[in-house]
Amino acid sequence: MGKSVRLKKGYDIKLIGEASSQIQEIPSAEIFAVKPTDYLSLTPKLAVKEGQEVLIGDSLFYDKKRPEINFPSPVSGEVVEIVRGAKRKILEVRVLADKSQKAAKVKVPGSLTAESIKEVILKGNLWGVIRQRPFSTIANTEDKPKAIFVSTFDSAPLAPDLSFVISQDKEAFKKGLEVLNTLSDSNLYIGVSGKDNLEINVGEVTTFEGPHPAGNVGIQIHHTSPIRANELVWYVDTQDVILLGDLFLTGEYKPERIVAITGSEVNDPKYLKLRIGQSLTSVWEDFVPGQGVRYIQGNVLTGTTSKPEDFLSFYTSHLTVIPEGTEAEFLGWLLPSAKKLSLSRTYFSWLMPKKKYAIDTNTHGEERAFVVSGQYEKVLPMNIMPVQLLKAIMAKDIERMEALGIYEVAEEDLALCEFVCSSKIDVQKIVREGLDLMQEEG
Repeated sequence: MGKSVRLKKGYDIKLIGEASSQIQEIPSAEIFAVKPTDYLSLTPKLAVKEGQEVLIGDSLFYDKKRPEINFPSPVSGEVVEIVRGAKRKILEVRVLADKSQKAAKVKVPGSLTAESIKEVILKGNLWGVIRQRPFSTIANTEDKPKAIFVSTFDSAPLAPDLSFVISQDKEAFKKGLEVLNTLSDSNLYIGVSGKDNLEINVGEVTTFEGPHPAGNVGIQIHHTSPIRANELVWYVDTQDVILLGDLFLTGEYKPERIVAITGSEVNDPKYLKLRIGQSLTSVWEDFVPGQGVRYIQGNVLTGTTSKPEDFLSFYTSHLTVIPEGTEAEFLGWLLPSAKKLSLSRTYFSWLMPKKKYAIDTNTHGEERAFVVSGQYEKVLPMNIMPVQLLKAIMAKDIERMEALGIYEVAEEDLALCEFVCSSKIDVQKIVREGLDLMQEEG
């Protein structure tokens, strides 16, 4: 199976509302939307206009700086609206779905090489599934990474069981890994959980055990093949491996996701079979009976706040609904409680390590002095100094940022630091600002 890594640092946030092992297929919506805002550092340029007919997999827009990278329509139908924001920024491309769906076809050669694989992915308009570290942006097609990474498990709160997802389409997942192994010149690293029993016959497999963020691909890269100066790696999410596998098996883009809908405010949490870009309005109406809730595309640590009328984002495989924390609390943290979660011994949660909680969005305080407290180091299983790195980013000290490991991290890797932070610092926002600055500086 390869080597094993056991992580001691980290923390598993146990929440109410885990998805049961049931899959419900949600009827297709009429309107679908693809959002350029789903992709970091993208300058979109339209490939279609309103009234134009498209097939599944046809390009809706492309990257202005890298026109070979296109982004596909999840349905066949008519482009009915281009939604724009300030300064005519493209926010959504909406498509009215045909009743009978038709897909564009890509020719897949019988014998695959790294170059032919790259060509098929670009023709299939699926290059967006391949992202790079550093920066966590879509990879450049001309770059040659030292390796490609795939994490087959997610350790975030209420995260979907990816081994269960893989079991629904083992053939496509296997094919996707074979394609990535060839694309990486056999430098494919696959992270698996010690709890799973996956059959993987390609790449270098590493078993990870320990609390969150053990499932983060950035943590796995750090412990198997760290990113040094002038190096880059690529990574692909598990469900995107399946998308690639389907493309090479059928020559078609199959834009389906198995999405876990979870959280204390969800009625009957389970897995949903959805199409990328599908309207979520009916999903929220059917599964969230209450009011005063926070809709999240993703998990409670790194997810994006959503709206009832939103559409399923490209990388989303997890939906979470928790209460809004808008109510004032009598005496705040001074009032003892067994219902509150804390990593310190402020509350009684440390006496009940298996208890699950229904947390809300209340931050329980405002931003205060940012000091070295040792809190971050307890939950970050990386050999870096997080507080010093964040302060270097805030000071825009590029040389110090490089020395302190800016190229090894992404927002999700330090999300737990934000959760435990007594200073209430917006850690993930600072990390993204640092990465954007480094990318601009080249």
